[in-house]
Amino acid sequence: MRLDEPSWWYRPGDTKTPAIVRLLRPASLLYSWAVERRFQRARPYRASLPVICIGNLTAGGTGKTPLAIRIAEELAGLGERPAFLTRGYGGQIPGPHWVDPKSDRAAAVGDEPLLLAATAPTVVSRDRAAGARAIESAGAASVIVMDDGLQNTALAKDLAIAVVDARRGFGNGEVLPAGPLRAGLGFQLGLADAILVTNPPGSHADPPSEIVARLRRQFPGPVLTAAPVARDGGWVRGARVVAFAGIANPQRFFHMLADLGGHVAATVPLPDHHAFSAKDAEHILALAAAHDAIPVTTEKDRVRLEGGHGAIGELMARSRVLAIRLVPDERDAMRLTSLIGAALGRAPSG
Repeated sequence: MRLDEPSWWYRPGDTKTPAIVRLLRPASLLYSWAVERRFQRARPYRASLPVICIGNLTAGGTGKTPLAIRIAEELAGLGERPAFLTRGYGGQIPGPHWVDPKSDRAAAVGDEPLLLAATAPTVVSRDRAAGARAIESAGAASVIVMDDGLQNTALAKDLAIAVVDARRGFGNGEVLPAGPLRAGLGFQLGLADAILVTNPPGSHADPPSEIVARLRRQFPGPVLTAAPVARDGGWVRGARVVAFAGIANPQRFFHMLADLGGHVAATVPLPDHHAFSAKDAEHILALAAAHDAIPVTTEKDRVRLEGGHGAIGELMARSRVLAIRLVPDERDAMRLTSLIGAALGRAPSG
């Protein structure tokens, strides 16, 4: 569980509802009403390019950025020229700003945009409509891939995919702030054209049947499944590691290292988008020395270490990165391709 989210969000469903949840429900009702009201009043900009949006139903990470990257790679394989559009959470630049992965730093543009920019041209813009116009005016892209933004009303989408983490699901089923849902579940399902459920690490042969079955009862569109898979993770087997991660769900990363056969001597979970301090780096390096272990982190964390000096620079130099890609089940990979083709106007969806 991420460090900046309340512990009651993901308590088992058979436990008694905490008093704090009951107290926060009026605020959740107001929040949910405000989201729905915003959609009722919205006049979204319709871009001249197809817009494919990848988003979450809950606060926190589910694997949407790896899915956005996979979709961009598939689009490129189809002969398209994708460009990413993202808010740049954690960055200071409001945009529209074209990300330069060689000179930009996470403090300015956010960590996820730097990951995206390694795959395709990326625009950071808090105003998504302005960001879409910037991509259109550049004239180089043929399709926009919007990383996050399912609840954003500024830009019309041609395909909206909601990503759900099978292990965490919808938590306690409550809306912010009483729970992790970004609005009422029924309302949000109406915003999505498809749902992709990401299996927890180590469960590739055991699809998350409970959450998938529930969604297939509640959601009329395609419900797909995929698993996070390490790129070149063979070096992990037998390695003694100290794992650190400042992502929405650090335990997901730690579990993957263990599933790959790593000896996880210590873990350092940090808040999502955490800005590393010298003290953080010194602590992780000390743990690695004490356990005679390799510091291991995520691609997203590594970009936040870039440009650091002293202990931060040393940590970056000594750390290994476990890169992760998202792999849909074979049948669902074909269905995903069909959905992408439909968004491009090439084929009927199914």
